[in-house]
Amino acid sequence: MTDDETVAGTEDEFGNNLGVIFPHLQELEKRFFEIVTDGNIPEARVFLEDHPEFNINATNFQGVSALHIAVNERNTAMVEYLLSHPDIDPSDTHLHAIRDNQVRITVLILNKLNELTPGLEYAGVTHSPDFPDDTIPLAVAAQYGHFEMINMLRFRRHILQKPHPPSCNCDEVCKPERDKGDILTIEKMRLFMYSAVSNPVYICQTEEDPILRAFELSAELSREASFDKEFYPDYKALSSEVSNFATDLIACARTAEEVECVLKQTAGFGRSSTFAYPRLLLALDYEQKTFVAHPNVQQIVESKWIGTWHEWKVRSMWWKCLSLIPQIVMLPLVAFIVLFAPNSKQAKFYEIPVNKFLSSVANYLIFLTFVFLQSRSDKTEQLRGPPDTGARYEWVLAIYVISYTAAFIRLCIMDGPVRCFRTRTNWYELVMLVLFILTFLFWIVAALDVRMNGQRDLERKYWHKYDPTLIAEGIFCIATIMAFFKLLFICQLDYDLGPLQLSLVKMIRDVGHFIAIFGIIVMAFTVGLCHLYQYYDGMVQTDDESKLKTEQENSFVDFKSTLKTLFWAVFCMSPVESADVIIENLPGDRESETIINQHSFTEFIGYFSFASFQFISVVVVLNMLIACMANTFTRVTDNVNVEWIFGRTEEDLEEKKDERFAEVMTQLMQRYLRQYERRVEETDVQKLRKELMEFSNILKEALSPS
Repeated sequence: MTDDETVAGTEDEFGNNLGVIFPHLQELEKRFFEIVTDGNIPEARVFLEDHPEFNINATNFQGVSALHIAVNERNTAMVEYLLSHPDIDPSDTHLHAIRDNQVRITVLILNKLNELTPGLEYAGVTHSPDFPDDTIPLAVAAQYGHFEMINMLRFRRHILQKPHPPSCNCDEVCKPERDKGDILTIEKMRLFMYSAVSNPVYICQTEEDPILRAFELSAELSREASFDKEFYPDYKALSSEVSNFATDLIACARTAEEVECVLKQTAGFGRSSTFAYPRLLLALDYEQKTFVAHPNVQQIVESKWIGTWHEWKVRSMWWKCLSLIPQIVMLPLVAFIVLFAPNSKQAKFYEIPVNKFLSSVANYLIFLTFVFLQSRSDKTEQLRGPPDTGARYEWVLAIYVISYTAAFIRLCIMDGPVRCFRTRTNWYELVMLVLFILTFLFWIVAALDVRMNGQRDLERKYWHKYDPTLIAEGIFCIATIMAFFKLLFICQLDYDLGPLQLSLVKMIRDVGHFIAIFGIIVMAFTVGLCHLYQYYDGMVQTDDESKLKTEQENSFVDFKSTLKTLFWAVFCMSPVESADVIIENLPGDRESETIINQHSFTEFIGYFSFASFQFISVVVVLNMLIACMANTFTRVTDNVNVEWIFGRTEEDLEEKKDERFAEVMTQLMQRYLRQYERRVEETDVQKLRKELMEFSNILKEALSPS
């Protein structure tokens, strides 16, 4: 059988199963493609003159035309000649030229588009095999970060609009777009546009304050990643890229003056501030961890923190802790100096942030001392009404709580409610203060109750379960726990303890996720078991011989009991006999005999369900929680410098103005762009070396004797 017959047979065999049909080049078209690839313009001219009916826009199976080949070969003369042909269709070749950073070729093609239809160069390209539908030239230039190309297109009045976020549902754009367009095309185009507007080179050319723009874009992309879960990795990668751009910009600063100039900017802060570095607070608000933790930024923060007290930095941790003891003793003197001699040298020294922090911690330790003294008062002799310790600790506590409340209100006014309640520390402080205030209020209610109803000497065991004194004691107990627990926030300043404290906070978040899953499991078993044992409640079984009595456990007789039993079973504190079925003795044939009945199936279901809950909750879910906590701790410790430094940076600073921002930003952007170009050149050189090595290997194989 000949080859032709074999091919014919194969075509007959599979003739009814046609696949995807690709366009195939004719011999003339292949010849013309070879001429264009060789870059021979005279031969191309002769070819087109000899074949006046030739389709110059013919494409191969990849959608590549002769003009595409000329653009990819960077042959400007061939591109100019092909564009002079009256039937030429530029298609998406200008996007290919922009992608390859061919400015001269791009200008030629854009001019040709305008000749065909005025303003066509601004229109988006559709049905391109390499670019999403409606892709505009500036979007491609911005995405690939070509500085000269972006500059040229902006000079030609090309505009790149920031896309609407996935969470937007505006009536002007997003709703009509979703109703009429293809959802996948829309989302991919949105991601393409985000990658364009978030390119560092484009931001440098279009923004007066690129760091602020990077913060806003990074936060927006991170937020939209949580909204659009299907493209979560893509949005997160873009967010990280923009965030790193802001960090790279601040890394280009060479002097402390340049860093301070950037950090003192108030643009985007949204409110008047008494902080020295509003841009730093903005970075904290936007959770720009790498920016905040950068050594250039931290050097400025550290110098502001210690001021002129350089000895503080060289002290050991134990010596720093011991510094609190004299600070406690000197608190009245410090307050006197700051109030009555604010311009003195000593007052300036005590105004240093680290000294203000030490005074604040010392003052808080005194407050905790009074809380401790109040909490350890003897309850055996406690009368109804407010506590009467004799030492009047209550008044001292009231003064402290009032002062802390006033300070919190002042902080809320200064920072604004939005930023004030954005941090977990402030929420914790608010809850603690509210609990102390509620304690004082219930003490007042208890005093009024005693005055109106008497019975102050009534023994505690006769008190009502909701007696104001009991409620005040319970609330004060929780407030005391929170007050002492607040010492953990001080640990955040230490390099060794800080990551542990940060891990603890993040692990509490893991516990929250665990509680959601555990709640569903507990609810499922509680609903199933809550009435399984209801009939047997209170039944007592007596052994005829030993006369021992066995009472039915009330573990699963109602909803409340079942919930309590399952909860404590997680901590292995529920008895194994919880699932036993006890049936009271039944009368026998004679009065001295009784019959013991057994509901074995009911008991089997109870034991099976109880064991299943124990296995799922303790063995599976609890170990899953431990694994999540270990993973959280690993993430924190792997990135310990960034996480810890970001967590301890937010401090009260003073504000100063600077007018050199534009000049400094220009210098930073120039340095960044030079570094960017060097990185691109190094990447191109590496690619060229790789291609040359591959070409060398091909030549060796071709020239080697067979």
